[in-house]
Amino acid sequence: MAKAKRRGNHEGTIVRRTDGRWMALMTIGRDLTTGKLQRLSLYGKTRQEVADKLNQALSDRSRGTFVAPHKLTVGEWLDTWLRDYKQQKLRPISYDSYEMMIRVHINPALGCVPLKDLRPDQVQRFYNAKRDAGLSPRTIRYIHAVLHGALRQAMKTQLVVRNVSEATELPSGKTRMMRPLTLEQVQTFLATVREDRLFAAVFLALGTGLRRGELLGLRWQDLDLDAGVLYVRQTLVRVCNHDEGDRKTRLIFQEPKTEQSRRAIPVPSDIIDALRRHKAQQAQERLLMGEAYEDQGLVFCQANGHPIDPRNFTRHFEKLLRQAGLPHIRFHDGRHTFATLMLELGEAPKTVQTMLGHTKISTTLDIYSHVSLDLEKKAVARLNAILRG
Repeated sequence: MAKAKRRGNHEGTIVRRTDGRWMALMTIGRDLTTGKLQRLSLYGKTRQEVADKLNQALSDRSRGTFVAPHKLTVGEWLDTWLRDYKQQKLRPISYDSYEMMIRVHINPALGCVPLKDLRPDQVQRFYNAKRDAGLSPRTIRYIHAVLHGALRQAMKTQLVVRNVSEATELPSGKTRMMRPLTLEQVQTFLATVREDRLFAAVFLALGTGLRRGELLGLRWQDLDLDAGVLYVRQTLVRVCNHDEGDRKTRLIFQEPKTEQSRRAIPVPSDIIDALRRHKAQQAQERLLMGEAYEDQGLVFCQANGHPIDPRNFTRHFEKLLRQAGLPHIRFHDGRHTFATLMLELGEAPKTVQTMLGHTKISTTLDIYSHVSLDLEKKAVARLNAILRG
């Protein structure tokens, strides 16, 4: 009698159990929590029946349509994905954003759905409901990015056959209206708040386009006052406090998000003068506080040396705007103000992109599109003057 052909590696094993049934064993990967090999067991009354089941499973695996048996829900997988695959890669503030999107938006709607049963129409209805509830297109696209990333990893680990979020339609992103200050408004603003303790911070922000976290994370060691250059090396952000304690959030310093954000920026001479005066004022505050002063080397800090909470700085910025009789704008619109003024002065968008730390030139060009009409009007006026003779 011919000896049965031995199955090759990764082709599974077929054995007969003591109760007379046949069983096939197939390695399907590793357990997500323990790292141990996982095996799929298939049963049948005859060897042929089990062999057919095994061959079907092997065929599905080779075609990429095999799904490992599991009872995970969408919510359980999102928790696993965030903890095991993303936590070590994400910056604290990004991790907090992912966690909030999952906890507040995705899990209440889809968390109880079995992962392998999730359908595109369920996800689409979820997006539509969020849109109808008044959520911005930008936030919905962020939710989609989180869910899409989790389902993509689920595909890699053979928990789902396909990424159903790819079969959905997202709302078109509406560009938020930019409200930069005009040159005249900037001049009025600076003249009005010149005696404020944080005047140099406002002057520097409008003159360099620094982000709020970059401004509040700036240290004197990052400034070369003689050369007139500052170096963006860290940012100040508020994140959730995942450690035990009474405070729900805490302030941390972190490195800039991208290589483009880590940059050197020339500082105008008038702002350098304002920074020198600010440094002298800070030295006086340090003497008055004595041992109570906690020197962290920050350019802009509280009177005791502690970092300024970004939210408190925004409130102070808004108070100064009211004091100057100017319309309310976001602090981030100060970046747009800087970019707009630079572009109106004829600077190349690439130069402005580098100074702002934009990763993509398209981000800078979006700002350029808002000022291009004014530039075009000025160009036409100059042409008209030439033609008039």
